[in-house]
Amino acid sequence: MKITGANWLENAAPVMAMLTGAGHRALAVGGCVRNEIFGVPVADVDIATDALPEAVMALAKISGLRAIPTGIDHGTVTVVQGSEPYEITTFRKDVETDGRRAVVAFSSDILDDARRRDFTFNALYVQADGTVIDPLGGLEDTKARRLRFIENAFERIAEDSLRILRYFRFYAWYCGAMDGPDMEAIAASSASIDRLEGLSAERIGAEMRKLLSAPDPSAALALMSQTGVLAQVLPGADPRFIGPLTELESGHPTRWLRRLAALGGAAPATRWRLSKVEGKGLANIQRAMELPSLIEAGYRLGEVAAVDALLVQCASIGIPADPSVITKIKAAAREVFPLKAPYVMDRIPAGKALGIELKRLEKLWIDSGFTLSATALDKMVKP
Repeated sequence: MKITGANWLENAAPVMAMLTGAGHRALAVGGCVRNEIFGVPVADVDIATDALPEAVMALAKISGLRAIPTGIDHGTVTVVQGSEPYEITTFRKDVETDGRRAVVAFSSDILDDARRRDFTFNALYVQADGTVIDPLGGLEDTKARRLRFIENAFERIAEDSLRILRYFRFYAWYCGAMDGPDMEAIAASSASIDRLEGLSAERIGAEMRKLLSAPDPSAALALMSQTGVLAQVLPGADPRFIGPLTELESGHPTRWLRRLAALGGAAPATRWRLSKVEGKGLANIQRAMELPSLIEAGYRLGEVAAVDALLVQCASIGIPADPSVITKIKAAAREVFPLKAPYVMDRIPAGKALGIELKRLEKLWIDSGFTLSATALDKMVKP
């Protein structure tokens, strides 16, 4: 197979030529090749080579390119061409692994490099001319949308426990219910769930964010639930509403926090180490579902949280989202309470009583459909 017309490969050509011109191999590898074959946008281009890191640094200097030793002990040098960074990594083989990190040795054999990767469709390489090199049968797996661990699934997971979550993340993005999972991968994941306890909350959260951002993660999450993996990373999570939610999301931006709200589960902000902004976003969706109306939620918490709450609620009871409710939520989010403290401070002194009275008047205003004017509200003040 040959890849043609790929802009990312053309852009990487000068960096690859820097290596091949000195007699080394230069092969784009992994996600860029996989995504190109799947027809998915390519974000990053990684390059594998038989050149040692020191040689890569020297060749970059000769070529006038900026070289950064980002992971030189593990064989990785980042070379910047224009404004585009390329991670160039020497062929490697694992010497020792403990489920989280590996001790590696450099190699000149592409087969060594391919065998230390996780899935067959991530062990595809491509030359600058577009020729695909497939050491382990990943091309056929890719064409069949078959997600398969390289060689022995149990051994690959033992090398790096995160590969359990990567399996389900890639399944969500590249496979689906009709493709069916690889049974060895499912068996190995189910048998190895205790290994997930050794992963940091940050690594788990990073994988789950990506999984929940897939076009339709429902099949992957159902598999995670069946294997016990989902309960391990988020106890109490229930994926049954994700499929209906995904259908309702047509016409709305994909938001993984909305899907997390539908998933439920105990303390995801802690278990996945969400940022303060992410934690607040999730809490706002959850609070919106608890308020008396989603129109009020739109006013108090904003359009995004209220519309997300509406979609989650509709998915949970199996009904379509009413467009008129969405319109009202958006309008409510633009409303501004017309009565301010100075209007009533001549009758109610500043303090707790003033705050209570303003909240009471604000609720009356909300319940009126935001129609009561400042004058009308002022007449309703209770001294």
